[in-house]
Amino acid sequence: MYEQKFMPEGWQSENILYTQNALETALKNGNIMQGFVTKCDSNYNLYVDLGENKKGIIPRSEVEAVNLDETGFPKPDICVNKVNKIVQFKVKDITQNDIILSRKAVGQEALKWVKNDLKEGMVLCGIVKNIRPYGVFIEIGGGIVGLLHIEDISVARIKSPEERFKIGQKIKVMVKCIDKNKQRFLLTYKELLGTWEENIKDFSEGDIVTGIVRETEKSKNGIFVELKPNLIGLADYKENMKYGEKVKVSIRKIIPEKKKVKLVFI
Repeated sequence: MYEQKFMPEGWQSENILYTQNALETALKNGNIMQGFVTKCDSNYNLYVDLGENKKGIIPRSEVEAVNLDETGFPKPDICVNKVNKIVQFKVKDITQNDIILSRKAVGQEALKWVKNDLKEGMVLCGIVKNIRPYGVFIEIGGGIVGLLHIEDISVARIKSPEERFKIGQKIKVMVKCIDKNKQRFLLTYKELLGTWEENIKDFSEGDIVTGIVRETEKSKNGIFVELKPNLIGLADYKENMKYGEKVKVSIRKIIPEKKKVKLVFI
């Protein structure tokens, strides 16, 4: 796996206690840190628990490097949605009364990383941030989010990404393609689930296994059954089979040269 410069917010979710010396060192060296947001005030400033009864403040102007409103500030709902979550930040200033933090500084650096260093084929740590019917938005670090289209989740066709993922889930993803001018990129997951040859090693002709009905052909030529996310077989058509139903099947024939598996319902 590629050694990530930026880890997704919350990937390491243990509570961290920062000493005064650690905060001063981070200010000097520009270290990336993370902490738990406890509050968003009426001006949309965020308050971060730094441990040892210390609180850091992320001013609204330092909350986000992207998703800004027409005034150049993060939208209020973005600030509110950070409460009770772990965020990354840099220490911007330490005064007698306040510890000023910046999440935006991390985002700006991460954007440069995406533009200059991110490469197709890299395998990265990610956290599921949002699920839509067409795909999943995955944060790969510094608040930077890529899209995992539904067709790139698995070889077995699914109707909704929610069948595979949930908000906050930690996963590994591969960079599929990058548009560096627009600073956008697409991710893929199915390449990490093994090839057909790797998956079929767990099965032999005559095995009786449990599968999941994934697709029925209208022509009644057969029903596709998922044996693994990246391995499907075709069984003879059977009435009243429902999508997502767990079924028992026998592996009638494995055809390596065609990468096909023929099944029989039990």
